[in-house]
Amino acid sequence: MKLPIYQIDAFAEKPFEGNPAAVVPLEEWLSDQTMQEIAAENNLAETAFFVPADEGFHIRWFTPNKEVKLCGHATLASAFVLFEILGYEQDAVAFHSLSGLLSVTKTGKTLTLNFPCRKPEKCEIPHELVKGLGKTPFECYRGEDFLAVFDSEKEISSIQPNHGFLEQLDLRGVIVTARSSADDLDFVARFFAPKYGIPEDPVTGSAYTQLTPYWSEKLGKTMLSAKQISPRGGKLTCELKNNRVFISGSAIKYMEGTIEIRT
Repeated sequence: MKLPIYQIDAFAEKPFEGNPAAVVPLEEWLSDQTMQEIAAENNLAETAFFVPADEGFHIRWFTPNKEVKLCGHATLASAFVLFEILGYEQDAVAFHSLSGLLSVTKTGKTLTLNFPCRKPEKCEIPHELVKGLGKTPFECYRGEDFLAVFDSEKEISSIQPNHGFLEQLDLRGVIVTARSSADDLDFVARFFAPKYGIPEDPVTGSAYTQLTPYWSEKLGKTMLSAKQISPRGGKLTCELKNNRVFISGSAIKYMEGTIEIRT
């Protein structure tokens, strides 16, 4: 069996930026085990698989060791493959997922994710989080992930996580965030999910479903500019509207090829 595969840099304007995702278009689902093995072989933060549906496509995402319920950058990458490579002619595409109906619209080179808003709730700061980050945030929230808020971008940049402690936390991962020191940005973030096989994610689209409502309330604005300050880095524009988060960025193809599976 031979399958097409594409590696796309999402939230990037040129190669080697943003977050690389593998995209595997399918006519019908493979077994869960086979999709997980492909994702492990790719060894990227996420591999996305999609199949045609009556309206749009069904999409699933796998890290190297687990299936996840929501992934932003691999959804953006999947839409890029449809729009730019597979000849999908409409300006919006719908994806049915474990997180409900998602959509991506195309305006020029900009792709915009329409995702659910996931406002986190304030919580006590876990001991393992402090040990894992080597620093104590001034406040902490929990949702899909822990959201640890710090006073400065410099503190975010200097974090050297201890993944052994972060793996002990009971949520998917840890987002760290602070106001940006740049005039053209509102906030910065980093994301760690070692128990999902992702020590540090370059750009985490789904994290902004939690970051956007937080910073929208703190800054009193619904349109926000952000940067994930991982070593690769990536910029995003986020908008909070009607309990949805719109996350915009661009993407570029890095590689395409063929998977050969012998049974």
